Amino acid sequence: MGSKYQAYPGYKDSGIEWLGEIPPEWRIFRGKFVFSEYGERSETGDETLLSVSEYYGVKPRGDVVDDGDFLSRAESLVGYKKCNKNDLVMNIMLAWKRGLGVTKYDGIVSPAYSVFRFNENASPDYMHYLLRTDIYVDHFKTRSTGVIDSRLRLYPDSFSDVSILLPSINEQEKIANFLDHETAKIDTLIEKQQQLIKLLKEKRQAVISHAVTKGLNPTAKMRDSGVEWLGKVPEHWEVSRVGFYANKIGSGKTPKGGSEIYQDEGILFLRSQNIYDDGLKVSESECVFISIEIHEDMINTSVQSGDVLLNITGGSIGRTCLVPDEFVEANVNQHVCILRFAATLNEYLSYVMKADMIKEQIESCQTGSNREGLNFEQIAKLIVCIPPEGERIEVLNHLKSSIKKYDQLESNARQAIGLMQERRTALISAAVTGKIDVRDWQAPNG
Repeated sequence: MGSKYQAYPGYKDSGIEWLGEIPPEWRIFRGKFVFSEYGERSETGDETLLSVSEYYGVKPRGDVVDDGDFLSRAESLVGYKKCNKNDLVMNIMLAWKRGLGVTKYDGIVSPAYSVFRFNENASPDYMHYLLRTDIYVDHFKTRSTGVIDSRLRLYPDSFSDVSILLPSINEQEKIANFLDHETAKIDTLIEKQQQLIKLLKEKRQAVISHAVTKGLNPTAKMRDSGVEWLGKVPEHWEVSRVGFYANKIGSGKTPKGGSEIYQDEGILFLRSQNIYDDGLKVSESECVFISIEIHEDMINTSVQSGDVLLNITGGSIGRTCLVPDEFVEANVNQHVCILRFAATLNEYLSYVMKADMIKEQIESCQTGSNREGLNFEQIAKLIVCIPPEGERIEVLNHLKSSIKKYDQLESNARQAIGLMQERRTALISAAVTGKIDVRDWQAPNG
């Protein structure tokens, strides 16, 4: 961790290969001597429903659920497991992915979770930091049973046999206080970068929306578009509808068998979680594949370079992007619409589809019984305004140049966040495994 923090004066072999050397006064206990499983069930289901995540630990489900999503799909929460503040909650299916944490809330959790209560040997705050470190999460994976990662389970008996690294209770509390203070400072810096990213996205959206409705010439003569919410547009621009320019409006389907037919390789199968306004997200963790036979059966919805993809259902409705040149062979499911335009229009219209005027029209369609999604007729009727070809090229070049600058600034911010998160992780690990000595640390005044 550098010269800012000192190591302990000496170390001893822990006797456990994955823990390595530890400070001489620190001890190792099996989990069952540090915590015990707690299985009380809710009789009413009225307590606060909590969820556990690899990202944030334990929080009320209502704080993290997306608008429109269910707090729970269960008809009743009677029989859910009760937990108290400072209990450890573990999703046995995701412990190997950091799916555990110490709750700061009283509440209830899924019956599939395990709840543990600490004894006097352990500080809950220290344990929260310790059990979410990479060294412990990696060890949980070795103790989990299952054929593939998605089926791994860390059962309570095995978890209770895990070696727990403990300094004295006073030192545990000192370490936890130190980490609370230092990680809060890092989190504040991360939040500032996240706010910068949010601001950059807003500015990027404003640039796109203005350019595709008002143009680049501030002195251009304007006329009433005839559409109340659109207002005035350059008088020589054409106000029309998406269907007038589209050569294809269509979506795919989910093949018979649903997710069971997905493969680790084959033809890329694009879903709504791959479609974002700033481009396709097709990293390994986000991708699924279908067989060539299924792809050929769905050949009418195969994706081509230059297609504009639009999410038409769910919470991501309205997200859209352009399929890049020389893209791999791919298909889409029923939640993604393919818009295919002439080569002279597709890139420009990909920006138009991101503009506020399109987002607002899509939102206006989402009322009453239509909240489930957009249909092709509604998409075809979306109003757009199109400049002559020469001006269209100027607007497109302006947008490419401007968006590139915003993208670079956002990339810089994300890189800074990544570095700060790495430092946060390293600091926690160093403190709870005894690589740095914080016994003399004092919180700064003020």
